[in-house]
Amino acid sequence: MSAPEITQGPAIFSDRDVQTQATLIHLSGIIAFFIVPLIVYLSQQDKRSELAEQAREALNFQITLAIMWATSLATTLLLIGLLFMPFLLLLGLIFPVLAAVSTSRGSRYRYPFALRLVT
Repeated sequence: MSAPEITQGPAIFSDRDVQTQATLIHLSGIIAFFIVPLIVYLSQQDKRSELAEQAREALNFQITLAIMWATSLATTLLLIGLLFMPFLLLLGLIFPVLAAVSTSRGSRYRYPFALRLVT
């Protein structure tokens, strides 16, 4: 008896290459922050809607994370920001990995708390 497969939504990827690219877009946020998702979103928004959709999700999450980092750094003088920095590091690692796992299985991923600034 095998364990049930957990997915975030219906399978959307029509091509294995697109699925791999979407996975790499999410993982790139760990190293390159919002740069790679922004480039992919701007270059693919008209050509491949599923790839642009995942790039937009990653971009929105990275922008949200950047705003949270800026807030944390601004409140470091009050020592409140120091408390949030380890939490932000974990968020910046865990959620892109979860998104990459979901997209590698062929499902779309929607970050649970990202601001939807890029539509």
